[in-house]
Amino acid sequence: MSFRRCDETVAWTALQGHFEAHGRELDLREAFARDPGRFDAFGLEAPHWFADLSKNRWDIATRRLLLELARECGLEARRDAMLRGEPINSTEGRAVLHTALRAPAGQGLFSTEVQGVLTPLLAFAEEVRDTAASGITDVVNIGIGGSDLGPQMVVPALDAFVHPGLRLHFVSNVDGHDIEPVLRRLVPARTLFIVASKTFTTQETMANAQVARDWFLQQGGDDVARHFVATTTNVKAAAAFGIDRTFGFWDWVGGRYSLWSAIGLPIAIAIGENHFRDLLAGAHAMDRHFAEAPLEANLPAQLGLLDVWYRNFHGFGSRCVAPYHQGLKRLPAYLQQLEMESNGKCVDADGRPLPFATSPVVWGEPGTNGQHAFFQMLHQGTDVIPVEFILARRPTHGHADLQAKLMANGLAQAQALMLGKTADQALAEKAPTAAPGLDPQVLARHRSFPGNRPSTTLLTEQLTPAALGALIALYEHRVFTSGALWGINSFDQWGVELGKALAGDLLPRLASGDVAGLDASTAGLLKRLRGE
Repeated sequence: MSFRRCDETVAWTALQGHFEAHGRELDLREAFARDPGRFDAFGLEAPHWFADLSKNRWDIATRRLLLELARECGLEARRDAMLRGEPINSTEGRAVLHTALRAPAGQGLFSTEVQGVLTPLLAFAEEVRDTAASGITDVVNIGIGGSDLGPQMVVPALDAFVHPGLRLHFVSNVDGHDIEPVLRRLVPARTLFIVASKTFTTQETMANAQVARDWFLQQGGDDVARHFVATTTNVKAAAAFGIDRTFGFWDWVGGRYSLWSAIGLPIAIAIGENHFRDLLAGAHAMDRHFAEAPLEANLPAQLGLLDVWYRNFHGFGSRCVAPYHQGLKRLPAYLQQLEMESNGKCVDADGRPLPFATSPVVWGEPGTNGQHAFFQMLHQGTDVIPVEFILARRPTHGHADLQAKLMANGLAQAQALMLGKTADQALAEKAPTAAPGLDPQVLARHRSFPGNRPSTTLLTEQLTPAALGALIALYEHRVFTSGALWGINSFDQWGVELGKALAGDLLPRLASGDVAGLDASTAGLLKRLRGE
């Protein structure tokens, strides 16, 4: 199936002209003054989430041209091809069917196979959650990349729904400083280890799994098969390790989309079968929205189009994610893999070099912590960085006063980014901490804010499992949208291979000291690491 790349369309040329004539200098303050209905015009409803897109640097004409761009690039046909299970991951010849993992029984592709894993997986999770019978109080997930980031993000996000008698731990880095503090807190007889590796050969995961097993045996553990379980397709290798209980998945499940599969076992143990099914249901609801809503009302599609507008026309190189919910503290890290590993590509699906930028840098921190760290740069720095605020109207705690303060701060930051403050406004204010005798004009320039800095606000009623599932799926489809317009394969990750291959060559050299054929820098560093 052949599609047009964004820069090969009529709409792309029209957008370039529109940007020069209207987009580059669009001022949000003027836009709101001209159009009192702007909030309604740029508000979108999707399952569990409302999005305010009105504080972004676009107008009705921009959105119309972006929608034309999406249609010229065949976004809807590309989406439908993915949902039909066509091998859209062309470089690996694979389908991309994480959506099938959250479809209700009998309603998705490979439903029999999916339910054949999901049902026993959830039954096992319930066995572990019966702590009186299982004796388990600590669950350690050993994985890396998608086998770690997804569960590690979801479990704290849904803390209010987690079994009160269970502690979840996550180990990923091949660094003893990651696993050692976890092991110190454990008792072998009360611990379950989950080894998460599709091939059961992932270097970092297997190294940590070996350390965990050695610790378990050294501490008097005598039943590896009872205290270790694997989420893998390599049953033979798991058995050789001593594991006889495994849960598998398929090559059409990409790592960064795998929390919906057996990789979600630690999530299921933490929140239980019913809440895990709610997580799947929320994601499925967003899948249906992406599949069925017209582009004019399609939230993932419009966020992806906005990303293209910002990256390729405004030249914004990064995006800040600021969840005003402490439970979402790992969301920025999760989104880094989802977006930057998916769309951090420099050639299109046909291998042609791209003449335009692709994935932005994604980063962030929960509010209000970020306000006392990097928000200074967001407000007064030299770079314009779009910000994404994520708010939940009702908390899962009982501290109404704290929730009110949190929501007020989230709203205020988005407002301040847009409105800014002129030097004249600053001049009229008092600044108690200003240095005595400082020229008021100079001080006013220090205390002025340029404003006109864009933001998006995503709002949900409460961060429930269903709402979180919908949010994750929203981001997945958004990344698909921008990748489709850029004409890239968003589902391979060859960029992670080179460093891993070179590490395999350097590991024995650290032991032998052989530096033959190495560049001078690597050779010099290797010698220093050996203490030479």
